[in-house]
Amino acid sequence: MTSLKYLHPYPEALQSQVRTLISESRLGDVLQKRYPEANTVRTDKALQAYVLELKSQFMKSAVTPSKVVFDNHLQVVKHALGTHTQVSRVQGAKLVAKREIRIASVFIDAPAAFLKMIVAHELAHLKEREHDKAFYQLCHHIAPDYAQLEFDFRLYLTWLDLEKARADLG
Repeated sequence: MTSLKYLHPYPEALQSQVRTLISESRLGDVLQKRYPEANTVRTDKALQAYVLELKSQFMKSAVTPSKVVFDNHLQVVKHALGTHTQVSRVQGAKLVAKREIRIASVFIDAPAAFLKMIVAHELAHLKEREHDKAFYQLCHHIAPDYAQLEFDFRLYLTWLDLEKARADLG
């Protein structure tokens, strides 16, 4: 039986369907058909522009992050696909807070829809700290198909793991 570490929160019936796709070597094809649009955001500068565009479109009143970058150190295994941080520094007589968003570099090669999903997630954290109902409503406001994208990204990570295992064997 194939271990589906990214899909463990989902019902067994759904996991069974994924195992069938894997056994028939169709998971990659299904994802490619569903998400044919390649991601064109490949640099930190382009990522910053992309994030700020989504922010201005959907979250005009939220704090603007001072830095947005792809991060090679974020580990999917540790469940960190993106981070948002707030750093406070004393500058003269003022306390200045800066916000940063870091996106795992796995999104550079992922389909464009998956990048939008993680950016929506990190932008939502600018207003909502916890993963609660208000947070997910904001994610769905930015990316209406957020829940499906999150699930399909888990499928994508599963497929990447399978491809890496095949390459290691072959």
